This record gives sequence, structure tokens and C-alpha cells, in this order.
Amino acid sequence: MRFSSVTGVESIRRQLRALRRVWVPGVLLGASACAPAKKPAATGSVDDLGDSIVVHEGTFPARVVALDPSITEILFALGMGDRLVGRTRWDLGTEAARALPDLGDGIRPNVEAVLSARPQLVFLYASGDNRAAARTLRAAGVQVVSLRIDRIADFARVAELVGRLTGRSDVARVVVDSVSATLDRVRRATSSLAHPRVFIHAWESPLLTIGGGSFLSELVTIAGATNVFADLPSPSPQVSFEEVLRRDPDAVLGGPRTRLQLTASERWRALPAVRAGHVLVMDTLVVARPSVRLGEAAVSLARLFHPGVVD
Repeated sequence: MRFSSVTGVESIRRQLRALRRVWVPGVLLGASACAPAKKPAATGSVDDLGDSIVVHEGTFPARVVALDPSITEILFALGMGDRLVGRTRWDLGTEAARALPDLGDGIRPNVEAVLSARPQLVFLYASGDNRAAARTLRAAGVQVVSLRIDRIADFARVAELVGRLTGRSDVARVVVDSVSATLDRVRRATSSLAHPRVFIHAWESPLLTIGGGSFLSELVTIAGATNVFADLPSPSPQVSFEEVLRRDPDAVLGGPRTRLQLTASERWRALPAVRAGHVLVMDTLVVARPSVRLGEAAVSLARLFHPGVVD
């Protein structure tokens, strides 16, 4: 079994350049006008907290706040960077995101700070802790949509909804199709290979792993490995070290500090995979977020599990 220490981004860029050449000017004008709402184009759908969503025909927000880094990435991919007026303080993945105003936490956000950005649309992370903020923002006349991406299928659903809400449906379809094509390419390249059994080390104390309810478990499968805790439905379940020993993975997958942390630990050296040096370091800037880099994340993981198979 081999271990080693095609991005979809360029494909997306090429398709977006082609799309811009045929983009209808009136759509862009309508998107920037943000006039009072006309007849709703779509009603009755709900967000991931069960609140109603209204998409207005021909009137799209000129000022948007995204308090979920995954949504921020989607908005930039849709060409909405010039309309973003705020982000969460944890959204530091790109230089463009860091340049946005820091509005604080994405969980239980500072509503006054968010309102100070004068947003017309706010994207929240769909957590019960954010219900109060959603109610307060709506009472202030701001459109609020709460979304959550746990699985790969959620990405396509959310990206297409964000596209509808911002007048970028055509671009959203290009982005989703490009990501899906890269995922399919990696899946085809690895499907016939032997799949190493992998323990994903998410946190040390308490010991957390990635379960079958997470997009990362799906990515591991696409990349040609098997998550030894895929049978647990939670995205990030707590497990015992004894259970990790019992499941005896072929390799451990973790972040940049994982290899040093585990190889220096007398306890972890009791795990054969660690003693054999099979501690694989994933690029968490690429892999840890379920957004437009999902295809690139699958490529990155496949190169760890099966060097040279995916170009």
C-alpha cells in the first residue's frame, strides 16, 4: 500500500470567462439596482432553520453579509465579491475574504455590528444558536437566510439557492457542474483501487473523529480510502482511544500538527499505523471547508492515498 505526504478552480475560471461573454447585460443591471421588491418569483421554500425564503424577480441585493465561510467562498465564486460588506472573524481562508470588514462571530453574532454594515441580505450558519439573531435582523428589515453544508449534496443545493437569491443562477450552475466533474473524475480514478482504512483525527481532547455524516468522510471515499468510523452518523463524533485501537486503521489522517503530536505520544505509538509512520497530513485550507474547493480537496486526498493516480 502506497502513501505520500486537478484542482477544479481553473476549470471554473475558464467556464466563468465563457459565461461572462454571453452574460445578459440586463441581469447585471437588475442585480445592482436592488429596487423595492416586485412580485416574488419564488415563495414557500424554507432555509435550513425552517424560515421562509422569498426570491424577488429582478431585484437582487447590493449589500451582502456572509457569516459562514463556506457561503463567503460561494459568493466570491459567483462574482459577488464587490457586494460583500462583512464576514465572520473566522473567515480568513483567502486574501479577498480577509479584506472584508470583520463583523465578529458567526455563532450568536453581534447583531449591532452586522446592522452597521447596512446589509440587505445576511447569510447565517444554520445553528439553533443563531435563531435569535435571525429574528432580530428580520425585525430590522433585513432578509436573512440560514444555511448549512454538511454533505456534498448540500453544497450543490446551497450554491444553487445562493445563485437564485443573488441573480447568479447561471454562474452557480457552472460552479456546481465544475465541482461535480472533478469529484467524478477522482472517483473514477480510484474506484478500482484497494482502499486503505483511515482514521481521521479531528481533535485530541476530547478525542473527536469524522463520522459518516460529514462531507469529509465522503471525500475520503471518493479519494480512494475508507473512513473506519463512517458507520457513525454524526459529522464529528467523540470516540475512545480503545475503539480506535480495536478498529486498527491502516493510516491516520489529520491536520498539520497531527503527525508531530501523534508520533511524539507514547499512547498513540501503540497504534500500528502510527508506529509504521502512516500519519498523513491533509491540507486543511483546502479540505476542511465544504464549498467550491470540494473537487480540489478530493484531488488532494487522492494524492495522499494513491500517489500518481490522479494528475
